[in-house]
Amino acid sequence: MLTCVIGGAGFIGRQLVVQLLASGRDVLVLGRRAERPNYLPANTIYEACDYTDRESLHRHIATCAEIIDLAYATVPQTSFVDPMFDLQSNLPGSIGLLQEAAAMRNLRKLLIVSSGGTVYGPVSRLPISEEARTAPVSPYGITKLAIENYGLMFHRLHGVPVTIVRPANAYGAGQKPFTGQGFIATAIGHILKREAVTIFGRNGTIRDYLHVSDVASGILCALDGGSPGEIYNIGSGVGRNNREVLSVIESYANSADYDVNIRVAPERHFDVPANVLNFDRLLAATGWQPKVAFVDGVQEVWRDISNIGS
Repeated sequence: MLTCVIGGAGFIGRQLVVQLLASGRDVLVLGRRAERPNYLPANTIYEACDYTDRESLHRHIATCAEIIDLAYATVPQTSFVDPMFDLQSNLPGSIGLLQEAAAMRNLRKLLIVSSGGTVYGPVSRLPISEEARTAPVSPYGITKLAIENYGLMFHRLHGVPVTIVRPANAYGAGQKPFTGQGFIATAIGHILKREAVTIFGRNGTIRDYLHVSDVASGILCALDGGSPGEIYNIGSGVGRNNREVLSVIESYANSADYDVNIRVAPERHFDVPANVLNFDRLLAATGWQPKVAFVDGVQEVWRDISNIGS
């Protein structure tokens, strides 16, 4: 079985590729880089492909039985700077993929990786189930939700076997600080530079942090056991505010003679106060549960970024 991972050279994609190979699949990674990333496993097929080039996309996915769409050109923070760029860089390529998939006769599953952290918006109840109202407050979340809706439309009208997953906030080794995404990695980056970590509001925001290996295993479980036309959250069901996260980081920082200094800035109107995901639907369908303890995952990130800076 040939499984195509579009955007498979990214942070989540790298972990997912390893798990797909371990499941016995042949894996094709499509990425924007002309050169093959050296960290991909040797038995992975890599092809450079412009996601919006329909001819190139068709040529590469024609023989695939499964497609996982991880490609996304922006992050939530940059989407506010240029909402039009966020839309134009992401939506046309996703629709083109769905159009190509509609013509494929041997496609078993097209899995769209959305964003559990951005599509819901403010909610009245935690943890958030898939039935909750979607009211995103960022251009990033709005575009992600639009891609979901197009996917479900193509499933209903054209029979494309689309399944959607909404992961929580992924973290883990390999995540880079200062990219506009990933509070844990960026906080550690500031601490290692002996700079204060900024949080917005007295305790910051509450988020569901999920280790990247658990995100990848959740995607794989949805690929294997998820139903077409369904949406699945991938989360831990546990929320932590920024101060609680920094408290865990502090134990590793202090042991390496670093202090954790916090700068409190005013709350930002576009920040959702709390986002924690209920994963009961994925658990019932596939048996998936997160495995990596938060303290162990944070220690892994600390060691990873510390080694990069040493």
